[in-house]
Amino acid sequence: MAKGTYNKLFSPFNIGKVTLRNRLVKTANQTYLFERGETRVGHLVKAFYGALAKGGAGLIIVETPVMEWPIMKTGDRRMRLDSDDVIPNVKELVDAIHEHDCPAFIQFYHRGPWAAGAYNMGATAVAASAVTLKSEFDVHEDEPPHALTIDEIHELTERYATYALRIAKAGFDGLEVHMGADHLFHTFLSRYWNRREDEYGGSDLRNRARFSLEVIKAIKKKVGEDFPIQVLMNGFEFGVGDMGITVEEAVATAKMLEEAGVNSLQVRSHWDGQHWGSSHADNMFYPEPFIPLEEFPKELEWRYKGPLVAVPVAAAVKKAVNIPIMTVGGLAADTGEMILQEGKVDLIGMTRRFLADHEYANKAREGRMEDIQPCTHCGHCSSTYNEPRHCRINACFGRESYEIAPPGKKKKVVVIGGGPAGMQAARIAAHRGNEVTLFEKSGYLGGALPIAAMVKGFDVEDIPLIIDFYKTQIKKEKVKVNLSHEFTLADLDKIKPDVAVVAVGGEPVYPDVPGMDSPNVTKSGDLYGTLKFFLKTFGPKKLRTLTKMWMPVGKEVVIMGAAIQGCQLGEFLTKRGRKVTIVDMGTGLGDGLYPERKTRLFHWFKKKGVTLLTEVKVIEVNKQGVLIETKEGARKLLKADAVLPAMPFLPNKKLAEQLKKKVPEVYSIGDGEKPGLIPDGTFAGWETGNKI
Repeated sequence: MAKGTYNKLFSPFNIGKVTLRNRLVKTANQTYLFERGETRVGHLVKAFYGALAKGGAGLIIVETPVMEWPIMKTGDRRMRLDSDDVIPNVKELVDAIHEHDCPAFIQFYHRGPWAAGAYNMGATAVAASAVTLKSEFDVHEDEPPHALTIDEIHELTERYATYALRIAKAGFDGLEVHMGADHLFHTFLSRYWNRREDEYGGSDLRNRARFSLEVIKAIKKKVGEDFPIQVLMNGFEFGVGDMGITVEEAVATAKMLEEAGVNSLQVRSHWDGQHWGSSHADNMFYPEPFIPLEEFPKELEWRYKGPLVAVPVAAAVKKAVNIPIMTVGGLAADTGEMILQEGKVDLIGMTRRFLADHEYANKAREGRMEDIQPCTHCGHCSSTYNEPRHCRINACFGRESYEIAPPGKKKKVVVIGGGPAGMQAARIAAHRGNEVTLFEKSGYLGGALPIAAMVKGFDVEDIPLIIDFYKTQIKKEKVKVNLSHEFTLADLDKIKPDVAVVAVGGEPVYPDVPGMDSPNVTKSGDLYGTLKFFLKTFGPKKLRTLTKMWMPVGKEVVIMGAAIQGCQLGEFLTKRGRKVTIVDMGTGLGDGLYPERKTRLFHWFKKKGVTLLTEVKVIEVNKQGVLIETKEGARKLLKADAVLPAMPFLPNKKLAEQLKKKVPEVYSIGDGEKPGLIPDGTFAGWETGNKI
C-alpha cells in the first residue's frame, strides 16, 4: 500500500483514559535485555524501548517483570517489582518511552506450570490443579505442577495488586494481565487444566473465572478505577479434546472481565502442547503440518499458514463486548488495515515486525514500505533464553545503539562480496556519505542466500525478502554494483580505495577420509557452483520447483554433517523422495537451528524415516556408500549412491591479507572472517559500515 492508505491504522484511539497516536501496538515479548543484578533497568533495555517509541508505535507493552516466587536476586534477566526500592529505576524505562510521546503499558505474566523445566529460574511450577500435558512440542515437565491453595491464590492476588501500584508510581500508563496461553490464569479458566472442586473450579465458568476477576478488582481497588487494564485472553483452546475453552466460553469470560472493569482485551488462540507453534502459528507448517490440514481447528484462520490465525475468535468476542479488542498473529500494516476496516478488531498487535524494524510504524505511515527491514519469521529472536535476544535482519536489536553513526571523512570504499555481510556494509557505509563500489563475482546479489532460499522454501521463511531489501537500499544509496566481476588487483589500481571490505564467504571443508574423490561424492563447492549457474538463469523459486521433477542426486543419500546445513539439506532431499541418512562425527545435532524448528524437524525426520547418527567415525567412502564406525564401536556400511558433505565453512582470509599491504583500511567480515549464520553477517556488516 502507498502512503495515505492506512487511514484506520494510523488514526488515534483510546484505551480508557489513555490516548494512542495510532492503532499499532508493540505487544509484550521477552527480550532479556534487562540486567541480572539488583538494578535491572540498564542501557540495553532503555535503548530498545526508546527506539520503538521514537519509531512511531502507538502503544508499547513492556515485557513482564518476575511474577513467580521465590525470586532470584541475581541471574534472572527480567525486571523486578518486589520492593518499592526499584520504582526509581523502573521509572527510567518509562521515561525513555515517554520521551517520544508514546504511552507505555507493562504486561504481568505468571508462568504457572511453565516455571519449571526449560523456564526454571528457581520458582515453583504452580497451576489450578496438579495436571500436566505430554507433548514432544511443549515445555511442560512430566511432574505435575503444585496445585495452589486458597491462601496462595489470595497471596498472588495481593502480589498482582501491589505490583500494579508500583508500576503506576513508576509512571506506566496502564497494565496488561496475561491470562492466555497455558500460563497461570488459563489453568483456572480451562476445563482441562482446572480440576478443582472448591469455589475456584468446577463446571461453573464463573467459578473458574473467580481468580481472574478477583485479581482485576484488587488491582482497580489499589490503583484506581481509571487506571487502564487490558487482559490477554484465549478466544479458543484446542488440543485437549472437548475440555478446551470454546469460543462461547471465551465470549462469556470476556463479558465478565468487562463487567469487572477491564478496559480492553487482547484476544488470541491457544493450541495446547504446541508451545511456540501456538503463539507463532507459522511454525505449525514447518517442515510440514504435523497433522493433516483438514484436522486443524475450524474456528481459526489457516488460509495464510499462520498470519491472521486468531482473527475469527477476536471478531466473535468483539461482537459481544463494548470495550476495544486487539489481536495478534503475523499481522502487518496491510492486513491490519484490512481487518480494522472490516470492523473485526480495534487494535493491531505485533512483535516480530517491530523487532525486525523498530521504525516500522513511522515507515508504514510514510508509505516507505520498501525501507522496512523484513521479518521473515526465521525464529532467531526466540532462539535464546535468559540472554539478550537479537534479530537476523535488524542488527541493532539487543545492542547499544539504534542509530547509524554520523558521517565522517568521505572515503572511497570497495566491498568485495555481495552476500548479507557485504550488502549491509555497503549500504551503511554509503548512507554515511562514502563512495562505495561493490564487486560480486556471481551474476546475482545475495551470496548464499538464494541457495538457502531454494533449499528452505518460501512458505514459512521468505529469505528473498532479505535480498530484495538490501538490493533496494544499496540502489537508493547509489552504491556502484559490479556483478559477474571477480575483484582483482587491477580493480584496486583503478579505484585506489581508502577502504576495502572483504566479504567473500568461507571455504568449503571436507572430511579427511579415504574415498572423497569417489564418483558418488558431490562436494559442496561443486554443488554450489552448479546451483549458482542455474540460479542465475531461473532464480530460487523456479529452481526449487524444477528440483521436484529432476535432480542430479541419487536415491540413497548420505549427508556428512548434522548441523543446520546438513539438516536443512536432508529436509530438502527427503521432500524430493530421497532416502536420507545424516551422519556427524560430533554431537552437535541440528546446531544453528532455532530450537522450536529443530524440535519439529526432528519429529518430521522420524516420521519420514530419516536416520540421524552422531559421534560416528567415517572410515572411508566407496562406491557402495560410506563405511562408518558407530560410537558403540560397530562397523556399518551406509549404502549410498550419493554422498554430500554439508559441513560449516572455514575462514577465507587470503584476499584480506593481500589487501592489507595495499589499502590503508581493510576489514574482513562474514564467513570469510568467521563462518556463521545470516545474523552474524548482518551484524558484521552493520558494525563495519559504521566504523568506516
